[in-house]
Amino acid sequence: MTEHKLPLEDLRVLELGTLLAGPFTGRLLGDFGAEVIKVEPPGKSDPMRDWGKSKDGVGLWWPIQSRNKKSITLNLREEEGQQILRELVKEADILIENFRPGTMEKWNLSYETLSEINPKLVMVRTSGFGQTGPYKNRAGFGSVGEAMGGLRNVTGFEDRPPSRIGVSIGDTLSALFATIGCLVAVHERKQSGRGQVVDTALYESVFSIMESIIPDYLLAGYIRERMGNILPGVAPSNIYFTKDKTYIVIGANADGVFRRLCEAMEQPELADDPRFATHHARGENMKLLDSMIEEWTKTLPAKEALAILEDKGVPSGLIYTAKDIVEDPHYQARGMIVHVEHPQLGDFPMPGVVPKLSRTPGEIKHVGPELMGKHNKEIYQGLLGFDEEKLKELEKQKII
Repeated sequence: MTEHKLPLEDLRVLELGTLLAGPFTGRLLGDFGAEVIKVEPPGKSDPMRDWGKSKDGVGLWWPIQSRNKKSITLNLREEEGQQILRELVKEADILIENFRPGTMEKWNLSYETLSEINPKLVMVRTSGFGQTGPYKNRAGFGSVGEAMGGLRNVTGFEDRPPSRIGVSIGDTLSALFATIGCLVAVHERKQSGRGQVVDTALYESVFSIMESIIPDYLLAGYIRERMGNILPGVAPSNIYFTKDKTYIVIGANADGVFRRLCEAMEQPELADDPRFATHHARGENMKLLDSMIEEWTKTLPAKEALAILEDKGVPSGLIYTAKDIVEDPHYQARGMIVHVEHPQLGDFPMPGVVPKLSRTPGEIKHVGPELMGKHNKEIYQGLLGFDEEKLKELEKQKII
């Protein structure tokens, strides 16, 4: 454990969401010291506890997604549970939820209601289509956001159906934007003294990273489609087969970098060839250029080709598997695989904290709590002042 003060230690977060987008926001805030109190319905845990591979009956995704968090149980479908949440809101800075729009209102927990209790509350609301608009009531998972945000249409190869990226990128992007919005709202609160709603939609989070597809269409009449491993008009930037039957990535689309690639290939004259001398020329002759580069890479084992490219300052790399990541010395030197003690599994490896702060870096204090309601006493007695008798009564009524 580090001794420095974590940058978000002064923030208390209530996390009501399940699965990915909302909880990933909670994870990011927790990485930098926020006290994140995860709320789960009694008897019905977050499905993330069981998602992914498992070892000895323990899900391997949950300890990462819920790291640094505290776990309490609370039945928000019951009036008494709703009242307890209002008591918690009095003590909170941020509330995260990713239910379908209208759910919080149905539970008498709208932002208008909660902000009357705590005017400084920042409410982070993540949903498929946002809190307004004709689609607001639709169910929406990350996959739908990826599709309607435009990402699926450009992912994969042109002769095959749209493809999924290998991770839940729609949910993760939404969490990143929600976290940015949350921290912006917390910063603004210093001036106004008031909280506000951060409204993050899955499809909008995906759409936001889709580069120039809209002016491409509206101004140039071009609809970007699936193109496999290339970017339209950007060359060379592709994967290339090597002598030892593996692939390496090379990105040398800038003029200076392309010249260095030509030197690495011992074909310096290509840098002045009219077919490749400019960015636009390389884009127009992409297939020919890629085939010429692969003719070179196929004569060399991957590591030898990469050594030559590295020496010439050409961005390049292997396509890593988890095994490659674990064995890579740079990952190790940067502390990107952190080992945390798990109560059942012992040593538990997981991704480190991103980004890295020079003076007050984030920290992983513990894995996701293995027991639902593990921190009930700490929060309900220590924070809200409930006595033992009240806790037992709430348990009996299945409120917690």
